[in-house]
Amino acid sequence: MDERIYLSPPYLTGAEEKHVKNAFAQNWIAPMGPDIKALEAEISNSVGVKHAVALCSGTAAIHLSLLYLGISPGDTVLCPSFTFIGSCNPVHYLGAEPVFVDSEQTGYGMCPKAAKRALSELDKRGRLPKAAVIVDLYGHPANMGALLPLFESYGIPVIEDAAEALGARYKGKMCGAFGAAAILSFNGNKIITSSGGGMLLTNDTAMAEKALYYATQARRNAPYYQHTEVGFNYRLSNISAAIARGQFETLAHRIAVRREHYNAYAAEFDGLPLDMMPVSPDTEPNYWLSCAVLDKNCGVSPQELIDCLEAHNIEARRYWKPMHLQPLHSGRDYYTAGDGDVCGRLFDSGVCLPSGSGMTPAQRDRIIEIIKKKITGI
Repeated sequence: MDERIYLSPPYLTGAEEKHVKNAFAQNWIAPMGPDIKALEAEISNSVGVKHAVALCSGTAAIHLSLLYLGISPGDTVLCPSFTFIGSCNPVHYLGAEPVFVDSEQTGYGMCPKAAKRALSELDKRGRLPKAAVIVDLYGHPANMGALLPLFESYGIPVIEDAAEALGARYKGKMCGAFGAAAILSFNGNKIITSSGGGMLLTNDTAMAEKALYYATQARRNAPYYQHTEVGFNYRLSNISAAIARGQFETLAHRIAVRREHYNAYAAEFDGLPLDMMPVSPDTEPNYWLSCAVLDKNCGVSPQELIDCLEAHNIEARRYWKPMHLQPLHSGRDYYTAGDGDVCGRLFDSGVCLPSGSGMTPAQRDRIIEIIKKKITGI
């Protein structure tokens, strides 16, 4: 059987080993050390924000952002339905309730029309959200030009979930630089990884300081361990930061390779009943995953295509199952723009294709050939 092709595996260049060896040589193995500070400085400078706090996951970064914004039991937080569950789980951690909003057809981000409808109706009910989470899905920036002024008009702070979008840009501005806070993920399948990890980004000095405080068990500044609040064990380790630093050095190359994958898929599938995820105007995605939608007349379902690729030792994956369709969120408020359930339709027809930074053109050609044969029968 041919060598397995994974969806988006870690890609190592050797730069990681250099940083890790240096950390070992200096005995910086703990959840503190020079690589953590260096990673925070490198990414905050690149994104264009004042502060970065390296954490154990992107989910932790959302949790601490919501905590700082004062989210508490009984509050509501507006979230896109079409996302990974880590975008909204922290809302539950704080005893609050997520309210879900549909997606746009282009870029798959939160639909401004649906968000406007949600805010208008929630305002009438006296249940305006205390915060909103905007997700840059699959490496494509959300429609910040429409969403940010909308939330600002209601006085609602925004958290940008850029977990999948490091290096992407909206109107030239880096993802991770929008809202009261933004978050990144360094999970194993992301465009850069530290094995596991994440980051909170903000221009708010008080928020950064409070996030670091909560992430280190809320230890007070005293000559002994003193605590007056519940904290969390959320800090990234120095070794993980060292890995991420090596990964970050080659971010531009990783984006270029993944863009090539997307463009090759788009060119080769032209004329077939399969369309690549459209790129929104004014955006420069990082192409974390190459995503495709099968036409309803394709004759092949997403699962059938995934099963076909798996039979050839190739990993593909369904689109995120929308939150409003999850059993966990049954009965929760969900707002569309009034023209049907966009993200529900996307889930029913979408497939994420292999997009790894280390995937070769020959491997990509094999994937394309198998997909063409499955769809055309030729």
